[in-house]
Amino acid sequence: MGRHVPRFLYKDSFKHLLLLSLMLTAIEYPEIATSQPPPDKLQPSDATSAARSPSSSSLSTGEVKSDIFEILNEERESISRGTGQEQPISEAPANVYVITDEDIRHSGATDIPTVLRRIPGMEVMQMTGADFNVSVRGNNQTAANHLLVLVDGRPIYEYAFGSVFWTLLPVTLPEIKKIEVMKGPSAAIYGFNAFDGVVNIITKSPQEMKGNTNGTFAQFGGGEFGTIRSALIQAGTHGNFGYRLSFGHDQNQKWENQDSLALRSNKVNLQTEYAFKDSSKIVLSGGLLDSNRYDGQVFDVFREETKLTNGYIHAAYERPNFFIRTSWTRWDRSSLELLTPSLLNQFFFSTGFDGSNNQRFRNDVYTTWAQHALDLTPTNRFIYGVNYFHNAVSKQNIFEGSLTEDRLGLYLQDEWRATSTLTFIAGIRWDFLTGLNPTYSPRLALIFKPHNDHTFRISGSVAYRPPSFLESRLLTFSSDAFGGPVFSGVGSRNLNPEQIVSYEAGYQGWYFRHRLRVRTDFFYNHLSNFIQGGAATPNPLVLRKV
Repeated sequence: MGRHVPRFLYKDSFKHLLLLSLMLTAIEYPEIATSQPPPDKLQPSDATSAARSPSSSSLSTGEVKSDIFEILNEERESISRGTGQEQPISEAPANVYVITDEDIRHSGATDIPTVLRRIPGMEVMQMTGADFNVSVRGNNQTAANHLLVLVDGRPIYEYAFGSVFWTLLPVTLPEIKKIEVMKGPSAAIYGFNAFDGVVNIITKSPQEMKGNTNGTFAQFGGGEFGTIRSALIQAGTHGNFGYRLSFGHDQNQKWENQDSLALRSNKVNLQTEYAFKDSSKIVLSGGLLDSNRYDGQVFDVFREETKLTNGYIHAAYERPNFFIRTSWTRWDRSSLELLTPSLLNQFFFSTGFDGSNNQRFRNDVYTTWAQHALDLTPTNRFIYGVNYFHNAVSKQNIFEGSLTEDRLGLYLQDEWRATSTLTFIAGIRWDFLTGLNPTYSPRLALIFKPHNDHTFRISGSVAYRPPSFLESRLLTFSSDAFGGPVFSGVGSRNLNPEQIVSYEAGYQGWYFRHRLRVRTDFFYNHLSNFIQGGAATPNPLVLRKV
């Protein structure tokens, strides 16, 4: 008999986490320059006010000294939180960090995971010259799949394997306006897979990209291991119409063999906008990414050499307090499964159910997300929304049976400012998934702000992550050099969604006229139904459900 490989199952009450996110102390000085761009335009509700920084172009030499402290005393970081409205991060019901385009430029980073390393509590693990795993608060792993990643509201998630290809995101670094990071479960608004948190990448509008230039931007960089990062962007506006066209090329070599590429990708993206007089706009975008070299993903035993193609079309209508977005995304993926150490690949081969060592599939994802916010009173804001996913896999040789699923989410959230210093936020979400029981994701938060510079927050939330097709429908074989069966990989249809219940308490405070910020967060996470490998198959040719 041959060896056996564990199959996917879950354990009840897998682990408890009780951790302290110790104090982040950041010394921040204002940047006073004659070319300082205007701050982001905020749209506060009647119950939320946010000051705007004066443009530095309006400061004369004699005014700089008196206005420096006005700039210091304003909270310039805001977040959309999926609610269609900007709000200061101190008033968010979650632990939030914002990385601006200026932060990205000053970091010298060549990829988004490296940018995210600057955030306390973010775990960034690079497995190869191309493959990264990113997670939050001690929950990282190979092939990490607990973080929801969005680009302009569109999920960047390959649902068949539950993967995020961080070096293949359909955006170049110069196009990014800001990155909003929400640590902790955020399912009440964002829904599916907002388990550990959310990374929301917001790109620049055509007008913001064009700025005061002719709209052409070029960037090229290189370094060791044959690293090349390049981008070419053209943006322009004509009346109410704007466009942004970008090209990107990335490549670098493998760590262990500098004669071989770990990554080579080319991408093109086009975004168009038409703005109406009532502050609403229509956005149409699309893009294509092709990577014929991708050294990853890395699993516990296997590592892959992968070729990936990703295309998408995205459309949105947005106006104050309302948006509707829809998208189609396609992943074409083919992989050669390799064992570690590499010497074993001379004797063992991993194949799909058709006997081919080229394991392949096509994943099409269709999404629609609509949301409306109402100011019921000057101190009460009500948000409701719906999102729908249709996920289908075809042209594949590694999954069992027909592969389609539908996911429908309905959610409500109420924000009530009880007093000038106390705000309550309550939300709940219902998720309905093909083949699984409905799930309910509540969130409660209390925000106490006794002073403009000091905020206290306590919250509790629940989130779920449904099993991916890899975990529920996998069907692969491995053979030895003589053609004999060695082991099989098989998913389980009896898996329940993973669940996280999280409790948090946090503080954010400014000192010395906004030169020093202190942030402290305590959190307790309880995870259950955690999906992992287990339960060896008694006979490698007999496949059964766990």
